[in-house]
Amino acid sequence: MSALIVAAEEGEATFNPILPTNYDLLWSFVIFVTIVVVFQRMLLPRLQKVLDERAELIQGGISKAEQAQAEAAAALEEYTAQLREARTEAAKIREDARNEAAQIVADGREKAVLDAQRVSETSSKQIDAERQQAVVSLRAEIGSLATELASRIVGESLADDARQQRLIDGFLDELESSVKEKS
Repeated sequence: MSALIVAAEEGEATFNPILPTNYDLLWSFVIFVTIVVVFQRMLLPRLQKVLDERAELIQGGISKAEQAQAEAAAALEEYTAQLREARTEAAKIREDARNEAAQIVADGREKAVLDAQRVSETSSKQIDAERQQAVVSLRAEIGSLATELASRIVGESLADDARQQRLIDGFLDELESSVKEKS
């Protein structure tokens, strides 16, 4: 160690392999500046152009995606509106069908009531006609029986039709008035 200290004091220069020499530093600096100039003049514009194109493509893709999203949102809104409209129309159709069914039921009831009244009136008329026919038939039968009975009681023939009819009518009228008085 003392040799090193003595050499440093004497001013002798020793060679250090870690520190480059002056001419190496100069040539390294010149090459570095040349590379930087070439990079800035030739490679950097091309690289910038490629990056700009990519940015433009990405921006175009983003704008297309936004446009597609806007179209999808418009289509969704249209679909939702159509769906609302269809639901409203379906509700209206159901309501119309209910009203029509109620009207049909009401018409059917009205027709059934009218048919029942008509059948009742027809039956009533038919019963009245059959009663009249029965009364006429009974009058004729009762008349012939009464005439025959009266002929047997009186002992003479009551064959005269006009006389016979008057007698029968009188008897039946008396019979009806007595039945009405009792009720």
